[in-house]
Amino acid sequence: MGGIVTKQALSKYENGRARPSPVVLNRMAAALGVKSAYLWAAPTVSVEFIGYRRRSGLGLAEMERVESLVTYALEQRVRVQELTQQHDGSDLPVRQMRVGSLADAERAAGELRSIWNLGTDAIASVVGTLEDHFVHVLEIDASERFDGISAVARDGRGEVVSAAVVTRRHVPGDRQRLNLAHELGHLLLNPAEEVDEEKAAFRFGKAFLVPAETLRREVGTKRAFLEPAELVLLKKRFGMSIQALLYRLRDLGIITDSHYKDWCILISKHGWKKQEPLELPPEEPEWLRRNVLRAFAEEALTAEEAGQVLGEPMASKQPLSLVERRAFLKLPLEERRRILAEQAQDMASYYRENLEW
Repeated sequence: MGGIVTKQALSKYENGRARPSPVVLNRMAAALGVKSAYLWAAPTVSVEFIGYRRRSGLGLAEMERVESLVTYALEQRVRVQELTQQHDGSDLPVRQMRVGSLADAERAAGELRSIWNLGTDAIASVVGTLEDHFVHVLEIDASERFDGISAVARDGRGEVVSAAVVTRRHVPGDRQRLNLAHELGHLLLNPAEEVDEEKAAFRFGKAFLVPAETLRREVGTKRAFLEPAELVLLKKRFGMSIQALLYRLRDLGIITDSHYKDWCILISKHGWKKQEPLELPPEEPEWLRRNVLRAFAEEALTAEEAGQVLGEPMASKQPLSLVERRAFLKLPLEERRRILAEQAQDMASYYRENLEW
């Protein structure tokens, strides 16, 4: 902001103990890349955070920074939903899936697949599936201690209009997919007090990505040995890491605890904990860009507003009338005179009836 106010003054603004002058407000908005109206307008939705991974170990300041980023991003997406007349987040059973055991978390994943008509096959795009149901996928730059968070946006009546699952940017695709499915579990599950919420969310996430009946069909109900090449193919098929697949196979009783431990030793030996074979590219969210471009094309957003939401400059649409005028000026003089004479004749009666013109 160019040093026009002190750090103490900013703290007072943030905590409601003072109000910035119009000059300061405009400078602040410019520094944040938003319109000044955004800083004083009441939000149209309330954003509720479901919870961080317990092992994240983020400090309070970093947690507040992440929450601010997510709140702003989710508010923007809700606004774009409204501009494009997409208001329905009613098929999100937020915190409604009661879980009294890990088996219940498994069943909840199957129920959601049924609600969303996903069948039992592998999900080609987790990001696309979530975005189709108004669960926005947000990627942020954060420390390695941050794995993810989920949030929900409610309107003034408390109805769910949208939600978000958040992951750290630049993680491999297989890890990204499980992180997102895990955060989806936090968003939807309502575990009993005696249930470990993290384990329930992970069980939900793995079952959502790899349904039990599908995995048993692919590998069998009992296996005494697994080929490494087979696991690589299963990773490609389901978009889940080899380590997560082995855990899933053990959960379902397809392999024994002993076989699972042998594989854990082998994974450490080959250095696969840090980098597995066949690293999958991360999936890219597309909902925001697609719908901002739609709103811009329909003139619901200006080029400046669209650029602010996307974080990149947008070229202004050239008015059709200007294009037509330029084309008109390229015509021969006689042709231009003929067109103008015809238009004048067509408009003569209009001007006679509207003498003020």
